[in-house]
Formats: sequence, C-alpha cells, structure tokens
Amino acid sequence: MNSKFFDLKKEKQDRMINAALKVFALQGYRHASTDDIVREAAISKGLLFHYFESKLGLYHFIYDYSVRYMNLELKSTVDAKENDLFEVVKQTECARMHAMRGYPYMQQFLNRSMAEDSYEALLSTEEKRVTLEETYAAINEQIDYETLPTGVDGEKLRKMLDFTIKGLMTERFQDASFQPEMLYREICDYLDMMKQLVYR
Repeated sequence: MNSKFFDLKKEKQDRMINAALKVFALQGYRHASTDDIVREAAISKGLLFHYFESKLGLYHFIYDYSVRYMNLELKSTVDAKENDLFEVVKQTECARMHAMRGYPYMQQFLNRSMAEDSYEALLSTEEKRVTLEETYAAINEQIDYETLPTGVDGEKLRKMLDFTIKGLMTERFQDASFQPEMLYREICDYLDMMKQLVYR
C-alpha cells in the first residue's frame, strides 16, 4: 500500500474504505470487483491501483484497518473487570456499534472474512486474524459462567446470543433499515429478555 493514501482528505479515505468494505462484505474476496468498488467510491480505477496496487493489496489493507479499528474499540469499551455474560456481550456490541457509525459494513466484512474461501485472501490476513481472535478470546475469558443458574450451558447460551446478534444484523442490512444505534438498542432488548428468561 502507498502510504500517501493517508495524505488524502479523511472524507476521501473513508469513502474508499467504506466502498471496499461494502463490496467485500457483500460479495466476498473472490467475487468482489474493483469496478464495483471504484463505482461505489466515485473514484477512478487508476487512483485505486495507485494506492493499493491490486485487489489483494486493497483487501489486505481493508482487513488490517478493520482489525486495528475494531481492536481499539473493543479494548476501550469492554470493561476488563466485567464478568457477567450479558454485560460483556452488551459492551462488545457497543464497541461494534461505535465502529459501524463511521464504517457501516465493517462488522459484516469481518464476519464474511471468517468464511472466506480464497487461499490468497486467507494467507494475506492470517497474521492480523490472530490478533483479533486473541482480543475476543481475552474478552470471552472474562466471563464467569459459574454465575449462571444450574443446568444452563454457558457456552451454548453464548453461541445462541451470537447467532441472534448476527441474524439481527443481517436482517437490518437486508431490509435497508440499518442504523448502528437502533441495531444496538434492539440487540440490548433481546439480551435483556434472554437474561430474564435465564434467571427466572
């Protein structure tokens, strides 16, 4: 990547980043087209390749940028002393909401990258993938599943919460009603309802 990319105005940087996030999130690396990215960003193809050289170079940059950004949000938003499952999940989603205010497709992109089937894309992001996994692993280790009622499988409950959150996010993007704050409030409503059911 050409470091002069960061000399561009922030609005133009974000326009290019958001265009790439959207196209890669919706189409995956293999099917993503640089034509679609430049059209979405309203820039020339020459400019895109001037800064990123290739589709792979752009994908690598976007992944690295997303991981760094999300790591910062997670580490500054999730209280390292919190051990309640529902509160940890709320704080994690709050961090994601902060990221998606400026980059609406960032979480969708990170979700999609976990199921990426392109070897070159996977190889390009392998090192950074580990850093994000380590952050989430550290957050998960905070949770004290022993505080849950007897008979409640904490790991399965966590998976159920994750599936619900991913489903809500996908639904909001599909019906074109996505707003980070509204999604966060909806997620919190579901978490509060599930918490009441678990501790009933």
